[in-house]
Amino acid sequence: MRDVLVRRMFEDIAFSYDFQNSALSLGVDIYWRRRLVDMIEPGYGLVLDAATGTGEVALAIRRRRPGLRVLGLDFSPAMLEKAAGKVKKRGVAGYRLAVADCRDVPVKAGSVSAVTMAFGIRNIAERVAVMREFHRVLVPGGRMHVMEFGMPRSELGRALYRFYFDRFLPPIGNFLSRTDYAYSYLVESVDAFPSDAAFTAQMAEAGFVECAVTDLTFGLARIFTGRKP
Repeated sequence: MRDVLVRRMFEDIAFSYDFQNSALSLGVDIYWRRRLVDMIEPGYGLVLDAATGTGEVALAIRRRRPGLRVLGLDFSPAMLEKAAGKVKKRGVAGYRLAVADCRDVPVKAGSVSAVTMAFGIRNIAERVAVMREFHRVLVPGGRMHVMEFGMPRSELGRALYRFYFDRFLPPIGNFLSRTDYAYSYLVESVDAFPSDAAFTAQMAEAGFVECAVTDLTFGLARIFTGRKP
């Protein structure tokens, strides 16, 4: 039931998803995506961008890592429609899209050079199962890069951000998305996400080694990286 509700939410907010992200992050989301993409080793091969949404990470990969092709998967047709529109408008090659559930990736084992996922893993209850799928499709030595929201590390920064996050983000975000629940859910899902130690333990359970965490903007976002042995 939760999957159905989350899918419906993304269908509802797809029309202005990019604007919402940029407005509510004051444009810092562009920097976060660039940092994520720069962690991917340049070369040739296929990158799986899971929960690709409107395609911003995948398009950044094609810009910054032109030797790599991208397969973008998402369970929301409305989000993929937005991504497809960008691909057509910009004439982007080497980027394919497909509706799929991350718990059953339609890719053969050992065929993907890297996996990226931006702000999607917190929406999935079966995180270990999903990361095992990522592990399955990666080539030996391939890396998974998962970006998620976090909280500032310092007590003062956390207190200030919590005031914005709890008091201002939900009503403004709900207004921009024309819903009464989407950004209230965002706050709830970020709060429910495991600690760094707990999530890297889940990564290890899925088979990844060299699990590491990189803070972005004082910890407002984090990139979790792991390698398939």
